[in-house]
Amino acid sequence: MESILEGQLYKNTLNLLRKSCEIANVDPNVRERLSKPKRALIVSVPIRLDDYTVKVFHGYRVQHSQTLGPFKGGIRYHQHVNLSEVAGLAMLMTFKNSLLQLPLGGAKGGITVDPTKLSRTELQNLTRRYTSEISNIIGPEIDIPAPDVGTDPQTMAWLMDTYSQEKGHAVLGVVTGKPVEIGGSLGRTGATGLGVVFCTEEILKVNNKTMNGTTVAVQGFGNVGSHAALYAHQRGAKIVAISDIAGGIANPSGLDIPKIIEHYKLKKSFDGLDLPHEKISNDQLLTIKTEVLIPAALDGAITGDNANQIQAKFVIEGANGPVTAEADAILEKKGITVVPDILANGGGVIVSYFEWVQGIASFFWDEEEVNKKLHHQITKAFHRVWEFHKEKQVPMRVAAMCVSAKRLEKAMLLRGLYPR
Repeated sequence: MESILEGQLYKNTLNLLRKSCEIANVDPNVRERLSKPKRALIVSVPIRLDDYTVKVFHGYRVQHSQTLGPFKGGIRYHQHVNLSEVAGLAMLMTFKNSLLQLPLGGAKGGITVDPTKLSRTELQNLTRRYTSEISNIIGPEIDIPAPDVGTDPQTMAWLMDTYSQEKGHAVLGVVTGKPVEIGGSLGRTGATGLGVVFCTEEILKVNNKTMNGTTVAVQGFGNVGSHAALYAHQRGAKIVAISDIAGGIANPSGLDIPKIIEHYKLKKSFDGLDLPHEKISNDQLLTIKTEVLIPAALDGAITGDNANQIQAKFVIEGANGPVTAEADAILEKKGITVVPDILANGGGVIVSYFEWVQGIASFFWDEEEVNKKLHHQITKAFHRVWEFHKEKQVPMRVAAMCVSAKRLEKAMLLRGLYPR
């Protein structure tokens, strides 16, 4: 387990856990148990490429805690995936599910690969082999994966099919984030972005502001960022900047997000966009003048190097860990409110839970009902965090971890330790 402790994300999460447990007066034995994952699996994922050569990739699945229920967490395909990062993300999933009051534990998985360099056939082969390698520790009552960075509903369809083939029957509940046609939930695709917007609305409300006319900048134009930009635009916000991995575009008068999404689906780029805009870099987007900044790309976007240049009043974390611990301290001094990832991007796992429930019951809801339940669940969590933040005068990230840790503490003390 020692190599797990080496990554910065894991170290930051561990430090935050220790600080939060002290503030919330959490039992030290509970804190000790939460500081390390229950299980970490490393697998080789050999596949035959289109040129008939064989390449071996590294795959991971880390299961942090199952105190509250089955393990739950995404699978990411990215060239920088490593064991420590996956372990840190698994720990964050435990606290996210606890904070959102879901009957789920925390897990995460991934493969060290650049998915843009593989063909569709190669990606399918990679997914099916990885599924086969981890199939003994996943299942609808054990561990339920979902999409993450570099994966999507198609990836989950391949995973579900592979697992089902090995079991001899269709197992809808083994993954969430599937296409609707094979047991997915309406509203799941945009759920994380919608949850980000619901949290943005709430932080504006408690500060006597509204979404209408509020300026918003979104870093990242994948599933989370594009949907967050769209839903904020639909609610009257002025989206002044967006970006993807190659760079971004800005317009202080506001961008036409629906037209940009239509263009982006065809071109996979902002190039050739026939709308008023100026090109900017990702670094420029983070420091642009705006009321709300939504970092929705990868972790570590806002650091000690650029935090002093942030001009936003509110930072809503659409990605996992986009603000480093050093940057957190700087933003707090500047009076910038950060709505943390375990709250702000919780929409995806909330609707994943709904999908899992619908699959088990074989009874599916319409999108309006899904979104209504999502709003209820995430706003309840927001106000629990906000009340703790106001009462204890601690940053919202610390408040979120305190609220989460207290729920886990109660559950762990009730269940006890086996063996005694």
